[in-house]
Amino acid sequence: MGKIRLENVTFSYQQQGVAGPVVEDVSLTIREGEFVSFIGPSGCGKSTVLRLLSGLSRPSGGRILLNGREIAGTGHERGVVFQHYALFPWMTARDNVIFGLRQCPGGMTRKNVSAMADRYLDLVGLHDVGDKYPNQLSGGMQQRVTIARAFAMDTDILLMDEPFSAVDARNRMKLQELLLELWRKGEKKKTVVFVTHDVDEAILLSDRIVVLSACSKGIKEQIEVGLSRPRNWSLLANTATYTALRNRLIGLLFTDLVEETKLAI
Repeated sequence: MGKIRLENVTFSYQQQGVAGPVVEDVSLTIREGEFVSFIGPSGCGKSTVLRLLSGLSRPSGGRILLNGREIAGTGHERGVVFQHYALFPWMTARDNVIFGLRQCPGGMTRKNVSAMADRYLDLVGLHDVGDKYPNQLSGGMQQRVTIARAFAMDTDILLMDEPFSAVDARNRMKLQELLLELWRKGEKKKTVVFVTHDVDEAILLSDRIVVLSACSKGIKEQIEVGLSRPRNWSLLANTATYTALRNRLIGLLFTDLVEETKLAI
């Protein structure tokens, strides 16, 4: 299961002996199997929320519950995909996926693990690169390996921190549609929490979009996307609902920028 609940969550950094909140009094429920994106300006706490959900950081106040139990650290039920690939350079693509599988509970033979790694590399279109090292792969291919590893681990929850921001536009679109395909066709639908700066990406991928504010350090608005699935760019491009959602999100981000500018004056 993958139901997440944030209850009055606050996280502060110490700066010159003074605690400054990055996120403040955030409450939110993420449903099992839901795809939720966090969007907002730099410094609004998107990546901080993801670190809190992963267990890599602990809240300064409030608590985070996973299936009714408080998160106290990292766990095998949560997979994380970072912005910059996070591959081991001394391992082949196959061995990077195998490393992830080895972190899962339950024993598997080397043969079975290797076969599963190859299966997921094939699913992401990398059937012929298992023996290659990260420095022999393009940025888009490296990120496909990280996605293959995350899905092969078969975690209930997938946490993704701007995973496509470092690849070119063409590969970004391919990876977005690949992610949707893997998520939709999985044996069990994962709960996905996705951080992005990109309004269009958030609309394409999400069931719900959570807009964070750099001013209030909390949730500015939550928007149910409501577009039918399956989705792809060609279907969305001329959809009136998509255009309306896009304009609404851009408006929310712009008003937050205006408020932040006023506070800085």
